[in-house]
Amino acid sequence: MNIHEYQAKALLRAEGLPILKGEVAFSVNEAESAWDKLNAPLVAVKAQIHAGGRGAGHFLHDKNAKGGVRLCRSKQEVKENAESMLGKTLITKQTGKNGRNVQRIYIEEGGDIERELYFSLLLDRQSASIIVIASASGGIDIEEVAQTNPQLIHKTKISSSGYSPYQARKIAFALNLPNLKNFSLLLQKLIHVFQRLDASLLEINPLVVQPDGQLLIMDAKMTFDDNALFRQPEVEKLRDEQEEEPAEREANEVGLNYIKLDGSIACMVNGAGLAMATMDIVQNFGGSPANFLDVGGGADKERVETAFRIILKDKVVKAILVNIFGGIMRCDVIAQGIVAAAGKLKLHVPLIVRLQGTNFEQGKQILANSELNIITAETLADAAQKAVNAAKEK
Repeated sequence: MNIHEYQAKALLRAEGLPILKGEVAFSVNEAESAWDKLNAPLVAVKAQIHAGGRGAGHFLHDKNAKGGVRLCRSKQEVKENAESMLGKTLITKQTGKNGRNVQRIYIEEGGDIERELYFSLLLDRQSASIIVIASASGGIDIEEVAQTNPQLIHKTKISSSGYSPYQARKIAFALNLPNLKNFSLLLQKLIHVFQRLDASLLEINPLVVQPDGQLLIMDAKMTFDDNALFRQPEVEKLRDEQEEEPAEREANEVGLNYIKLDGSIACMVNGAGLAMATMDIVQNFGGSPANFLDVGGGADKERVETAFRIILKDKVVKAILVNIFGGIMRCDVIAQGIVAAAGKLKLHVPLIVRLQGTNFEQGKQILANSELNIITAETLADAAQKAVNAAKEK
């Protein structure tokens, strides 16, 4: 689950971390009131969407091509920029060509900047640890730095029990920070809030060094583990459903794991690992996945039908590949669900099905007896090839 910058900063401020004063605004009047409350000579007006690259982005149909982060030195400038942002579509590298509609903005007082650094915490599930990623070259060009000068990106693994003093020194030296005590305290607090709130990502870009050597969190992005939200009710309240893909939201409500992608071959699979393998082999045969969809190990007819309905809402889908390995889930039950859903929804795109595992022979017989136009496959490679071919012919 993602949250907005102003929400992330509120969480970090509550932890005692260095955050500038700011006010969220949902209207132009609220933006003007924010200027009055902050009473600062310089403020930043920031569009609030669940995507990065706002400063380097642009608004749709904006002739001035200004980005989603702007500096203002008067109440009138705040008003004008609020009017040009609120309700408008912001396009960044991370939003895709359709962009995101800006429903709220964040008005934040300005701060003195001597250097901009990059700092983030990531959850590494494989090693059950936290990875610190840091660079002395922060700011809006960090992606380019990672590609052209990867040696400037430093990674440090932190165990679940906490970090060692030498690790704090190592990161501080990589960032050329003379005040080790300040950085060590900041690192300690960031790790604490990361673990306490079950975060999977905490990104600060930029982490600013001020002229007096003090550190300041100028921007913040936080992502949380969906599976841990049951013990984070206060975090779950921060969810902004308007920022979520409608199909993803619908899938989440019925217990399906669905992520929309940009391809044309929809995938319906049971198990996250098998779903990833299915997407990879579709790509290997020259196709492009339209989604990640894990129906889980206990899917029934109703869940299969819902999965098909969500898939068919994506108008760019040209073929559907169903890849089921029957373990806990029986292939004959899934086959019944596929036949029922295909008949009820009147599929208008080719359907390729590969069944293996418990009762797969009965499942294939159910598909064969259905008299529906279902293409069956024996192996995953066979299924992927047939899906790619069907999508090209569509």
